[in-house]
Amino acid sequence: MSASPAGSAPSPPVPEAVHQRRWAILTVLMFSLLVVVLDNSILNVAMKVIAQPAPTGLGAAQSELEWAINSYTLVFAGLLFTAGLLGDRLGRKKTLLGGMLVFGVGSVLAAFSGSPGELITFRAVMGLGGAFVMPATLAIIMNVFEREEQPKAIGIWAGSVGLAIAVGPVTGGLLLEHFWWGSVFLVNVPVVALALVAMALLVPDSRDPRPGRLDPVGVLLSVAGLVLLVYGIIEGGQLAEFAAPQVLLTSGGGLLLLVLFVLYERRSDHPALNMAYFRDPAFSAAVGAIALVFFALMGVTFFSVFYMQSVRGYTPLGAGLLMIPLAVAQMVFAPRARLVVDRFGAKAVCTAGMVLVAAALAGFLLLDRDTPIWVLEVLYFVMGAAIAHIMPPATVSIMQALPREKAGTGSAVNNTFRQVGGSLGVAVLGSLLSATYRDHIAGALAQVPAGARREAGESIEGTLTAAERMGAAGQALVDPAKNAFVDAMHVTVVCAAAVALLGALVVALWLPGRPAARAAPGSGDQQPGSDRAPAGTEEGSR
Repeated sequence: MSASPAGSAPSPPVPEAVHQRRWAILTVLMFSLLVVVLDNSILNVAMKVIAQPAPTGLGAAQSELEWAINSYTLVFAGLLFTAGLLGDRLGRKKTLLGGMLVFGVGSVLAAFSGSPGELITFRAVMGLGGAFVMPATLAIIMNVFEREEQPKAIGIWAGSVGLAIAVGPVTGGLLLEHFWWGSVFLVNVPVVALALVAMALLVPDSRDPRPGRLDPVGVLLSVAGLVLLVYGIIEGGQLAEFAAPQVLLTSGGGLLLLVLFVLYERRSDHPALNMAYFRDPAFSAAVGAIALVFFALMGVTFFSVFYMQSVRGYTPLGAGLLMIPLAVAQMVFAPRARLVVDRFGAKAVCTAGMVLVAAALAGFLLLDRDTPIWVLEVLYFVMGAAIAHIMPPATVSIMQALPREKAGTGSAVNNTFRQVGGSLGVAVLGSLLSATYRDHIAGALAQVPAGARREAGESIEGTLTAAERMGAAGQALVDPAKNAFVDAMHVTVVCAAAVALLGALVVALWLPGRPAARAAPGSGDQQPGSDRAPAGTEEGSR
């Protein structure tokens, strides 16, 4: 790879005191990851409640629920490049602490939102904070662990995502059983406070000794492009017509801006994202795998909540408990994925994982209104185990393909494509679900008053709300609504499975078999037995 500066000086050795407390540092960093992922998994459980009319919820429509997720992920993804560069320039500990503080403030504001619009806005504030948290955590890990320990540390880091996925829905369900919907955001505050204190005491600061300049033009192009693209996709789902002029204009404009972003970055002498990184097949394949698997995962997670609650009748707490197998599988297998990779190679492990994800998604075709619930539990477990064997080796491939001095940038790329993939998954699959549902339920909406017909046909929650308002006459809508949702879900999971198979093909073609056999040129890493050399670790900042 040509990403690293030629002739860069070796990094200074990490102080012994930092090396000795590296596992305590990892534990603290997991708190920051936990709270960011926890919030999203809690929100998935709370969506049905937020969709209900006030005072129970906010009366959010399907598109507003999607934007409550996407406002976070789009701001997050759009600013990750700059956040990674700022961490490399100013110090990763400083950006980590600042990001956690902003995330905590955004959580308080979101908890007391008075309308769907306010919730979407404050979720964007939380995304701003999260954008500065995620690159810093992975960059710090790369700077306090030796190269041979990095796969283990990253596996544990990825496994903590499983913990958050398990804790989030259950915590959210418990809170919604006893408190109002805003409590799912307010619960972040004590976790943020504890994490801030622990980080200030334990985490060392580190930075790039040769940081690049900021790239505001690149950032603006990427943010505007992503927002227009996803907005167009969501609008297409609402209209049930992706060929509508407003859909083509917004999504096409977004694609054009993203192309301009790539062209600008290729010519810039201080790009937010160095396009030379993508010349490394291991880097590009790993990035593609992460984006595609999260595209499928986040889209399926979005609509499976409605299947469990609206179709099967489970409470938010019950739905949260049903998602535990997905999380447990990640917690169990992610820290051990490196052992399988050592034996079979990253290519074989990640390819098998992507195929297994596709099989689990296709398994959703077995789910109907009365399918035994253990079938869903098995599918969740298989999906979690598969993802646990994709994320750690893919992340290691990305991070070890870059110089340690660029750990913040590498982490930003990893998280950007994960978030963009997840955001587009919610938008594309959510819109496909909405459009298919609208088509299937249209014939049953003749008895709904004309003024409320469009809202009733937008989602299953809209139909069930209309049925409740109509009283006894509305009961005739319940069965058609549930049947239409299941049919729409089946169409959507086929598309999600196809995306996962595409990811398997990308990995099989381009990801190297054994990461241990490759070394990133100019990475500054030394051979085993040499002094520890994480870049720019400053023991004085503790």
